[in-house]
Amino acid sequence: MEELIILEPEIKEMIWGWEFWTVSAHPNGDCRVREGKYKGLKLSELWRDHREVFGNAKGDVFPLLVKRIDAKDDLSIQVHPDDEYAKLHEDGSLGKTECWYVIDSKPEGSIIIGHNAKTKEELKEMIDNERWKDLLREIPTKKGDFFQIVPGTVHAIKNHTEIMEIQENSDITYRLYDYDRLKEGKRRELHIEKSLDVIKVPYKDPDKNTGGIKDRLVSCRYYTVDKRIIDGSASYEQDKPFKIISVIEGEGDIDGHRIRFGDSLIIPYGYGRYTINGNITVLITGI
Repeated sequence: MEELIILEPEIKEMIWGWEFWTVSAHPNGDCRVREGKYKGLKLSELWRDHREVFGNAKGDVFPLLVKRIDAKDDLSIQVHPDDEYAKLHEDGSLGKTECWYVIDSKPEGSIIIGHNAKTKEELKEMIDNERWKDLLREIPTKKGDFFQIVPGTVHAIKNHTEIMEIQENSDITYRLYDYDRLKEGKRRELHIEKSLDVIKVPYKDPDKNTGGIKDRLVSCRYYTVDKRIIDGSASYEQDKPFKIISVIEGEGDIDGHRIRFGDSLIIPYGYGRYTINGNITVLITGI
């Protein structure tokens, strides 16, 4: 039987806070296997050389990237391209569909998702004249909220917000506005033309396609995400090419392996039934 894939996270200090890439095979942060028979291998190497661990799933690269984001300050106003645009304009990269689970948020916290422009012309005029308060759609948020963010969506995490993000394996971000902040004495690069290319107008909330499945947060072509709250013990079947378990609250164990808040691990293909014990809340991601 295959064993659990335990990874060392890649930790990144950002201008606005911290990112913890807990499951990543991206060149900008390729996690290594921490223990077991694959110890020392990067996730990208495991995907390349031991595809059977992932049910021989297709694709040149491991398809997903999971990160915990701890925002001490506002992130830039940004947008991501879809696969087609990224392939053409970003050296064959994947685009970036992503979703956010809000682990914690300050009282009366908010995030930015979407915009108020009705046409591309109005969008450009608002950007050119820096009418950010008119343009941006700011909505309240609280612990436990969940958002699906499709390519072409203007978005930003606000200060004192912590999220678990599940996304395509891509690091392509177009920065629309960055509050005129300085890094090493310079303003960070903006990507206005590419942003205008990819922003969808008008904004429309995406369908989460849960299909009425209990505890399902979202289902799309790239991933499914389910939330499980466990108080004691619960068993589940590994019925996908692989599953990713991400702990968003509490601690416990999976088949005797200790897990706690912030951890993510991979349950490989053919593992069979697994049991989660503890007072713990997890996200279970599959493809």
